Amino acid sequence: MIIVITRPDFFDGEASRIVDMLNSGRADLIHIRKPQSHQNEVERLLTYIPSELYSRLVLHDHFSLAVKYGLHGVHLNSRNPQPPSEWSGAVSISCHSFRELAECRRQSYAYMSLSPIYDSISKRGYRSAFTRDVIAAAHTQHLIDDRVMALGGVTFNRVPDVLQMGFGGAMILGDAWR
Repeated sequence: MIIVITRPDFFDGEASRIVDMLNSGRADLIHIRKPQSHQNEVERLLTYIPSELYSRLVLHDHFSLAVKYGLHGVHLNSRNPQPPSEWSGAVSISCHSFRELAECRRQSYAYMSLSPIYDSISKRGYRSAFTRDVIAAAHTQHLIDDRVMALGGVTFNRVPDVLQMGFGGAMILGDAWR
């Protein structure tokens, strides 16, 4: 599975780029992550995306819009640690250590991200936290499997590598918007 995360800012032509990535098969899901946004800005972006693609969109903020538009999922974070009470779609979450990942695995999340796997492209100084040997050991211990997505420095060219490491897919930010 390839998940693309939006840039934190809005830009001209963003909705078209999202549609192109989904329609071309470059992305299975798009995570709309706009941490400094107002709800009306995110809603405006959604209205420029065809409704038949809503089932492939996940929100990191303004979860009520996921309910209103029937989106695929919500992604929990420190700003939004709980899904809306009326939510019945997919719920995903970010993890930054094996301890967090082990705790999250006990929940019924559709998938979890683990980061940073490689040095980040979009966040300067955000270095890989895991060696290949440590990742291999975590895979052997069934901490990393098809419900865990690699995040952090992941490029489209690295997708085969993260799949070989045992991840269920990749979450891509920086490489998707260059």
